[in-house]
Amino acid sequence: MPDTFIALLRGINVGKAKRVAMADLRTLVEGLGYGNVRTLLNSGNVVFTAPKSAARDAGAKIEKAIAAKLGVTSRVTVIDATELAAAIEENPLGKVSSNPSLLLAAVLARPADRALLASLAKQKWSPEVLAIGTRVVYLWCPNGQIDSPLAKAVWKALGDGVTARNWATMLKLQALAELAG
Repeated sequence: MPDTFIALLRGINVGKAKRVAMADLRTLVEGLGYGNVRTLLNSGNVVFTAPKSAARDAGAKIEKAIAAKLGVTSRVTVIDATELAAAIEENPLGKVSSNPSLLLAAVLARPADRALLASLAKQKWSPEVLAIGTRVVYLWCPNGQIDSPLAKAVWKALGDGVTARNWATMLKLQALAELAG
């Protein structure tokens, strides 16, 4: 039985650059041999199924196909449904946050990149809050992320090694992954 995976595309359909139609993205991912392909919202969230062995390099395959067929470069981070569920379960900021659109889950492309945030975790960011999880960095940005000193520091430290979704989107991805599996 295939496993369920979530591909998170970084920086597409934000403003006018890097536009990708979700129908084209679904067709592309299906064309790579993945099953039950579904997209969520218009920001590059793809849920699909595949044997675990076939999904090992799914991020790189999807990245290359998007560049070749759609002419867009985007870092693609793939996690499995178990990692997504664990990230949701371990969220230490659930009681701190009052608005799911202002709580960000920044998914690390490489879990080892948590070490790049060690110095940031020691700083005071009030009223913002930073928590470092196993595969996800949680950011509470009560005044939004655009002008957030915390978000800017995290993005600078991690570069393209991270892609973020708000908490509402993470919960929707979990529900979609449960349907796919």
